[in-house]
Amino acid sequence: MKKIVFLFAFLLSLSTVFGQTKTHKIVFQLATGDTLVHKGLIRQLNNVLEYWPTAKIEVVIHNDAIGFMRNTESVVAKEVKEMQERGITFAVCKNTMKRKKLTEADILPAAVFVPVGIAEIVEKQEDGYAYIKAGY
Repeated sequence: MKKIVFLFAFLLSLSTVFGQTKTHKIVFQLATGDTLVHKGLIRQLNNVLEYWPTAKIEVVIHNDAIGFMRNTESVVAKEVKEMQERGITFAVCKNTMKRKKLTEADILPAAVFVPVGIAEIVEKQEDGYAYIKAGY
């Protein structure tokens, strides 16, 4: 029995070393309306995906950053669509939308909607996501 337990433990350790790659999970918080920050975030997202092509990334957009995802304001609409096609999730805060009197039709189609942006960030961190605040 000891040999079986030892063999199982040994095989399990080999699969951990050779058979698995680490999945990087990152949640970015975007809360500023500064379009230079918006463009900088797109560059950062590209850099991360070039280095870790399989990274799971979510950008939570709330407060004054809502323009990042507005149909009529976004200076990065094309890039958001491209990033979404590469697997990045863009989560827009419904509380912010309500406060600014916006509907889902006002937001880029790449968006998913979350009830509370800050709560979404907390839940991602509880699920093991690394937290990055977008901006300088």
